[in-house]
Amino acid sequence: MAEDLVLDTAIRDWVLIPLTVVMILIGILRYFVSKLMQSQPTPDAKVVKEGQVVVRARNLRAGANFIPAKSFRARRAYFSNEENGLLHVPKGQGQNPQAQMFSDPNMAMDMMKKNLSMIIPQTLTFAWVNFFFSGFVAAKIPFPLTQRFRSMLQNGIDLSTVDVSYVSSRSWYFLNLFGLRGLFSLILGEENAMDDTQRMMQMGGFGFDPTK
Repeated sequence: MAEDLVLDTAIRDWVLIPLTVVMILIGILRYFVSKLMQSQPTPDAKVVKEGQVVVRARNLRAGANFIPAKSFRARRAYFSNEENGLLHVPKGQGQNPQAQMFSDPNMAMDMMKKNLSMIIPQTLTFAWVNFFFSGFVAAKIPFPLTQRFRSMLQNGIDLSTVDVSYVSSRSWYFLNLFGLRGLFSLILGEENAMDDTQRMMQMGGFGFDPTK
């Protein structure tokens, strides 16, 4: 039978609220630090030209119904002809983005800065939470949950008799770490808010070849 706990208001004032505020401030500070560390790349004329060609081809496809069929076929051949088309890339000449990243020192340095701006604050914050707030039952979810959520919500508490709806301080740290995107989108803007789940997915997404 799960035991009902009475949470002290001091835990709310000295554990729950400070931990949430610190996570929000660290996320905002990390955003501005990453903006300061980000270098301004010099645009490559070849890359800009290729991008403009892709935009023109996309506009042609979108407006295919508004021009004569003969004109559309002529423009399509101009872009996709296998001999001299602007969009045709011969086999073996396509650039691998992963190899291009390692060949460009500026791109590799920017990627390393982004990873450091994510890993170092997370490591320090988790060490701070683990040292000062380990073992606290910080909050209680106002609806019942199944036993599958115990490992997610009660990290650091080895008591199987405690109801699953209680949240430990360490689990509250992880919930804030991966769940503050909505708040950051209100503070920093939708385009500037990115949670750590998406960053980890982007870190593991290299190796694909968009030329295919």
